[in-house]
Amino acid sequence: MNNPQTIFLILIGIITLKFLLDTVLSILNAQYFNKPIPKVLNGIYNEAEYLKSQKYKKENHLFSLITNTFTFAITLLFFLLDGFAFVDSIAKKFSTNTIGVTLLFFGIIFIASDLISLPFSYYKTFVIEEKFGFNKSTLKTFITDKIKGWLMLLVIGGGLLALITWFYQITTTNFWLFSWAIISVFSIFINLFYSKLIVPVFNKQIPLEDGELKKAIQSFSEKVGFKINNIYVIDGSKRSTKANAYFSGFGSQKRITLYDTLINDLDTNEIVAVLAHEIGHYKKKHIIYNLILSILLTGFTFYILSLLIGNTLLSQALGVQEASFHIGLIAFTILYSPISEFTNLIVNKLSRIFEYQADNYAKKQYNAKALISALKKLAKNNLSNLTPHPLYVKFYYSHPTLLQRILNLKK
Repeated sequence: MNNPQTIFLILIGIITLKFLLDTVLSILNAQYFNKPIPKVLNGIYNEAEYLKSQKYKKENHLFSLITNTFTFAITLLFFLLDGFAFVDSIAKKFSTNTIGVTLLFFGIIFIASDLISLPFSYYKTFVIEEKFGFNKSTLKTFITDKIKGWLMLLVIGGGLLALITWFYQITTTNFWLFSWAIISVFSIFINLFYSKLIVPVFNKQIPLEDGELKKAIQSFSEKVGFKINNIYVIDGSKRSTKANAYFSGFGSQKRITLYDTLINDLDTNEIVAVLAHEIGHYKKKHIIYNLILSILLTGFTFYILSLLIGNTLLSQALGVQEASFHIGLIAFTILYSPISEFTNLIVNKLSRIFEYQADNYAKKQYNAKALISALKKLAKNNLSNLTPHPLYVKFYYSHPTLLQRILNLKK
């Protein structure tokens, strides 16, 4: 790795191997679509529903292959045509300030990338999801979501990137410590106030109204010594019929959020079982563990970045002769991706362990049958894949499969 051409070839090789790995895993997973449904899962789908789920999986698989291949081809073309050097030259025409150039450089790449992917995003939402009865989003919502996303990225992402670039300017090799600190503080802040500050930009949240469900939730919470005053309902049906629930924050900022679609799909007993699972995550301190792990991995990533970012060869490999922070960051991101792939395997494995623990908590403290019933209904309503390939699960699943969860709950 003592010349730019070698680094360039390594970057291309990593991108290609990543594309091939994703493609092979996707094809392996697709080969499991027609496997017989395990006896434990019989009855989730009737014949018509099962055929519909098969069609949904196959359409998504084909769509994923097409979009991934297109993205891979565009990325290769961008590399081969010195696209990063071209964008760098544009950014430098508008600013001579390092922070300004960095923000312009990544802003141009992000906007261009997002615009290129826009037709695929539209097709996914308004053709595939619409065809199978999931989409509830309007064109207006789709467009406003995009604009809001861009604005939030500009303010939050741009602000953090500007700070990191500034730290590099004033400290060089030690910038990773300051960058790690600011990202860590930001992560904790987001964990605490995500539901109060970010969610309202896209969705309406209202307190769960008094009634049977709220009384059942509060009764269970009191039983397990979990004080919760913040139970909210989010208008998930604004975009999709798919249901969800999540727990956010900790301490006085903890909050349970139910999708309105979840309330429509499940009965009271099943919803409390789902919430028992979410409370299990809190009781087992999974939120804290995940936050600590995320902070440690961020620190490790920034440290490795600090060792490589000043290398002129990284910039030259992408067609820019002088060492540039933003160009080096692009090269580093690709070089680091094999490590990131490995750490993702560990994170997903840990996440699946946490899910089992939360299920076990719900089984012990509430009702295993109610949780199994809820999981089956959610799988049916979401046309979930009941027979994923084991290797695909290891790489991409943050939750155990439905079969694994039910077998665990029945022990």
